[in-house]
Amino acid sequence: MDQTTTLPLHPKGGDGDMPREDAAAQQPPTAAGGEAPLSKNALKKLAKDKAKAEKAAQRAAQEQAAAQQAAASDTAKHLYGLRPSTEATVETINFTQLTEEQYEKEVTVVARVDSVRLQSAKLVFCGLRQQGKKLQTLISATEPISRQMVKWTGGININSVVQVTGVVKKPEIPIASASAGLTEFELHIRKVYMVAQAAQMLPMQVKDAERPPPESHEEGQVDSKGEPIVTLKTRLDNRVLDLQTETSQAITWISSGVAQLFTEFMLKSGARWIFTSKFTGSATEGGSEVFELGYFKRKAYLAQSPQIGKQMCIAGDMMNVFEIGPVFRAEDSNTHRHLTEFTGLDFERSFQSHYHEVLDFAEELLVFILSELKTRFKDEIAVVQRSYPKAGDFKLPKDGKALRLKYMDGVALLKEAGVDVSEQEKFENDFTTAMEKQLGRIIREKYDTDFYVLDKFPLAVRPFYTKPCPDDPTLSNSYDFFMRGEEIMSGAQRINEAHELEAAMRVKGVDPNGPGFDDYVSAFRQACPPHAGGGLGLNRIVMFFLGLPDIRLATLFPRDPQRLRP
Repeated sequence: MDQTTTLPLHPKGGDGDMPREDAAAQQPPTAAGGEAPLSKNALKKLAKDKAKAEKAAQRAAQEQAAAQQAAASDTAKHLYGLRPSTEATVETINFTQLTEEQYEKEVTVVARVDSVRLQSAKLVFCGLRQQGKKLQTLISATEPISRQMVKWTGGININSVVQVTGVVKKPEIPIASASAGLTEFELHIRKVYMVAQAAQMLPMQVKDAERPPPESHEEGQVDSKGEPIVTLKTRLDNRVLDLQTETSQAITWISSGVAQLFTEFMLKSGARWIFTSKFTGSATEGGSEVFELGYFKRKAYLAQSPQIGKQMCIAGDMMNVFEIGPVFRAEDSNTHRHLTEFTGLDFERSFQSHYHEVLDFAEELLVFILSELKTRFKDEIAVVQRSYPKAGDFKLPKDGKALRLKYMDGVALLKEAGVDVSEQEKFENDFTTAMEKQLGRIIREKYDTDFYVLDKFPLAVRPFYTKPCPDDPTLSNSYDFFMRGEEIMSGAQRINEAHELEAAMRVKGVDPNGPGFDDYVSAFRQACPPHAGGGLGLNRIVMFFLGLPDIRLATLFPRDPQRLRP
């Protein structure tokens, strides 16, 4: 018989006698890595965190279930959300074209969300913006609109693009926040679909860019209401958002109008639209202010102007030409009116007897552009004027003819005002910017116009291709156009005899046989008729016409010595 002693299954003492699994179960939890057992406080924290996680998971499950239940019971779920890809093409309108005839009728618009105001769980006001113009809409939880649809609409990110279908209503009180012409309209939403969702956080708000930029360049400032003050730099860094403001929209329409009117006038005159190359083999006008770039195994330059190309076209018997295109100037000028790239409006014409035939033409061109801007773009001018008060006060000649003075007449006016013009009288220098502005103020007061022309500039301050005045070789057959006392165009009769041109080039230190110039001079050796022309800066015309404080506001994507983006 086996004499083995049987041990008790559950002894009261002796840990070594306890089964391994029971012993392990009664050991306190240890820290990660098998370190010493956790303290009582750590154990309590673990238990508490576990309970929190369980409650959070339970709450999320309940919310998900509630959301699923609400979605299942949402009778309006087909009226909002992402725009259905299977939806038939819907006819949309520009809401700026709303008329009283559309009251109580249903329309569909595609626009940006400009603002959202949650009045209650059943009512949301949603401002829409379309090319800067604003329209108020509202959505209320009345059949067939559900509370879920109202809540979803109230949560749309500002600046998102949506497609909204609604009924046009006449509000009891005109809506002050709506744009002019839209205060008597309110759209009551019936459907709203997301077309393109904007980020929740934008680098700046469009509403903050609607106010004029401050004179200070200091960032992070706020106004008396605590609203952010958006500097010009911030606006230009975020130009796409800045372009969405009503003022920027109006400025870009006016810029488009200048190019349109210039083209219209030139084509009616029988001019030919040309397209010259922007690559040149040397500085177009013999100066150093050019951008140099590698052109395969040799150097090339960006054109300072289409001057050489225009004149060669005249030599090619084109008689009357014009061009709209980029102009590049490598000037390290950080001023309110200088850019390293701007849009040039250039023209060149042959004449019969005297260069004033072309000067008369150019004056008529500018009077036409400025007069038609006032007529055709009066609504856009009114929009800009709300931010920039000078926009509507540009003075044109009352008789429809440009005021024309000689350069020395301008010198005399400045001298009468007590300005030191000794250098200008000796033809040692051109007018400074300060002199130009003061002369503009004098002429506005004396002649009641903001647009005028100075003729017969000193030859010493003009480019090599400028024709000297036959009556006084110290002067030239050249002219500048001014708006509000600042230059917008420089022009002249050109030298059209090869031998005279070569001599003038050498006086200015330009080699007529050098790269980029030999073909130019050769064109005149084959005979070229007398001609004259000029180059206008589109951006300056817009800037001075509207009285803007900086040319960058009149330029889509400005380039200056400090800016190469966006």
